[in-house]
Amino acid sequence: MRVRRRGRGPELTELGFGAAQLGNLYRATTDEEAAGAVAAAWEAGLRYFDTAPHYGLGLSERRLGAALAGRPRAEFTVSTKVGRLLVPSPGTSHLPDEGGFEVPAAHRRTWDFSRDGILRSLEGSLERLGLDRVDIAYLHDPDDHWEEASTSGINTLIELREQGVVGAIGAGMNQSEMLAEFVRRCDIDLVMLAGRYTLLEQGALEELLPLALERGVGVVAAGVYNSGLLSAPRPAADATYNYQPASAGLIRRAHALADHCERHGVTLPAAAVAYPLRHPAVVSVVLGTRDAGQLKANVARYHTPIPEELWEELAAAGLIPAPSATPAPPAPAASTAPPAAPAADSTRERRGTLP
Repeated sequence: MRVRRRGRGPELTELGFGAAQLGNLYRATTDEEAAGAVAAAWEAGLRYFDTAPHYGLGLSERRLGAALAGRPRAEFTVSTKVGRLLVPSPGTSHLPDEGGFEVPAAHRRTWDFSRDGILRSLEGSLERLGLDRVDIAYLHDPDDHWEEASTSGINTLIELREQGVVGAIGAGMNQSEMLAEFVRRCDIDLVMLAGRYTLLEQGALEELLPLALERGVGVVAAGVYNSGLLSAPRPAADATYNYQPASAGLIRRAHALADHCERHGVTLPAAAVAYPLRHPAVVSVVLGTRDAGQLKANVARYHTPIPEELWEELAAAGLIPAPSATPAPPAPAASTAPPAAPAADSTRERRGTLP
């Protein structure tokens, strides 16, 4: 499993483990399935694991922490998120969670990017994970909370980074515009971009990715299947995009992508995994994983050789931007915080050591 890093960010395996499904996303996952998924990831050489309190109201963090317990701490990287504080809600514990996870609603999520909220959130995450530090802490979906997130939120994470409680800091969102503002204005190390730099859409090329290159900020690409549209060799008629039914136009575009992939003996999902890693700002692609079988399928897709001719053909067909269409890094902009350290990039092989 190859690894990458940029700037001050940690070294990450190119394929990361997305642990939302360990929190019973949409349907129940057993403890055994969760443990088997992490064990299979470890055997395959994955060493980057991403979770959040939001995922199953803490269940994902608890299961991930249990599965990693006893593994050499220096050999894996864990990211979690802050900004959605879990507040006990015993009065609703008999009800199902309304956040998309099949768990009891024993807590409620409260947006809180204040210093106190972030400290409380991270303390809870560390307890559930069974760790004394996390390697990466992201502000979680601060779309409607820019003012607080970009001031008290980032300042608190910087303080925690200086104390060694977290190793690197950033923000994770489903949009690229505000992430570009975080890169431009704040002293961050990484961003997690979900769904906005994929084989289907490349809006992040306009500003975020060039700016991240300029500032030495790593980009973790998530949601590379666009919530389902690119997850099968051929999109189903009821495929989803952004967690909603995909339009007929998007489904036709996905079929066109699949046509080209098949001509080169490549599946659409394998190309979807490989495409973001072609950009030098991207340090990892995180795929959601529920069990060992799904993990092995993800790894097989990652290892699929993709002929350069496929990318050339897709660009010629206007389905992806040509390399020359990639915008140059923008001129330095005024910033209210020091820029990230100059990029120090590396890509090499890591061989995982089984416990």
